[in-house]
Parts: sequence; structure tokens; C-alpha cells
Amino acid sequence: MNTTPLTVAVLGPGGVGGLIGALLARDGHRVICLAGEATAAALSQGGLRVESAQYGDFTAAVEADTRLREAVDAVFVTVKQTSLDEALDRVPAPALGNAVVIPLLNGLDHLRLLRERYPAAEVAAGTIRVEATRTAPGRINHTSPFANLELAAPLGEFAEQLRHAGLGVTLRSDETTMLWDKLAFLAPLALLTTRHRADVGTIRSDRRPELLTVLDEITAVAQAAGAPVTTETVLSFFDRVPDTMKSSMQRDAEAGRPLEVDAIGGAVLRAGVAHHVETPVTARLVAEVARLTTPGV
Repeated sequence: MNTTPLTVAVLGPGGVGGLIGALLARDGHRVICLAGEATAAALSQGGLRVESAQYGDFTAAVEADTRLREAVDAVFVTVKQTSLDEALDRVPAPALGNAVVIPLLNGLDHLRLLRERYPAAEVAAGTIRVEATRTAPGRINHTSPFANLELAAPLGEFAEQLRHAGLGVTLRSDETTMLWDKLAFLAPLALLTTRHRADVGTIRSDRRPELLTVLDEITAVAQAAGAPVTTETVLSFFDRVPDTMKSSMQRDAEAGRPLEVDAIGGAVLRAGVAHHVETPVTARLVAEVARLTTPGV
């Protein structure tokens, strides 16, 4: 394995990005966090402080800036889709060059946007399974017993360095299947829990017919897009998660934050149109959840 330290930028050092950045910094890599002035100042002074049952409690020194000003080996894009356009202004294409760009965002549409914006870079599709929350600038609370990345790119050496830092990493050969594996579960979870203001246990018992219909619609779109995702597979996973689980979109709605309804639900609807698959129940849920963010509704 190449043991040469990497220089890695983290665009959006919140729960996910902060945890990744802290683990890499602790393992000896140079980490540059890109954020607003107040957050950048806090990270420059106090570093990233992680509380984690898996990794222990530790503080990692990092650099921080409001803008990328030099070439790096890789950039993790870990902002919410709702703030992506504004955040990308912190990463000028000339500074980025041919770095590896790993977006850990929900949905599908961000990949095309990033590849158009950074034509010289290697934009690798990625997903992550983790529960990590930013409780204050530079303070990360990691509560899941895992932090597992999937990357759809031949990044074997880079993946080994991530594993050495403590992250779980699986390399996938099929980008489309990897993204739909996540979205086929995430979209019904986010839309139904947010729309009905209910946890997973309530949805799969009281709203099961609606859940099954949405799963049928979304997996039909996934299959038309070329991903071998089935209702039975997704439902099996849905039935195994804890009753009390809430979606991140549901938590955002409860806190009055912007919702990723377009990135998650909208991505399904656009793919349905592109592949001539009708999704009426999913479309209704997207519209109803979107109205939750409309003042006066």
C-alpha cells in the first residue's frame, strides 16, 4: 500500500464530512476543510472533535479555508443537495485540476453537474452508510457502529488508505446499480416518514399498502434505468430496520430546515419520465412533502 500522506479537501465538514476528515487527519493525512468563515475559523483553532463509540473520542488538527486555493489529491463533497450550488463556488475548477472528487450526496443528478463543472477531475460516484451529526462547528457525534463507503470507481490504492484510516470501503463496478440500491430504499423512507410524520415502524404497519405501491413504482424505474433492484429486496431491508428509525428528511422537516425532496423524490420522477415509467403515488408524495416547506401551508 502507498503510505504517502494524501492531501484531502472536505467540502462541508458537517457530520459525514467532519467524521471522514477527522479520521484521515488522525491517520496522518493533510486535511483542508472548506466552509464559511465562522466554521473555518473554529476548525482552524480547535480542529475536529469526534465522539464515537466505534472510533473513540479524539481531536484531529485540520486546516480550514473558505475556498480551495491549491491542488489536492481528493475532495469529498459532503454538503446537502440544497446547498450544493453555493458550496461549489468554494472549489474553483482550475485549483481542483485532476483530483478525485467523491460526492456523498443523495439522489442521482449531482454526478452530471459535477462532471460538467470539473471536466479534468475524476468524479467517482459514492454512497455512505453512517449516522453522524454535527452538534457545533467542528464537533461531530458519531452514533452508528459503522461508517461504510461504496465507491463506483477503480480506486484500489485510495480505498486502502481510507480503510487504514478506519472507514469501511467497498468498490463497486456498476455506478447505476450502486446509486439505485440506495435511492430505492431512501426515497420511500424519506417521503413516507416525512409526509406522515411517523417513524419506520408506523409506516410499515399502518401505511404498508402505500409503501408497497411506492416500492413497486421506484423499483420499476430503477429496473428501466438498468439496475436489478426488486421490491422484495428493498422491502426485506425496510422490514429489518429499527421501528423507531426516522429519516434525515423527516428530522430536517421537524427542525424547519430545507428538504432534499427534489434531490431524492424529484430524481425518481425525472428518471421515470426519461424511461417512460409512470409513478403517480410517488409524484403525489413528492408534491405533498414539497408543500410542507411552503410558508402558510
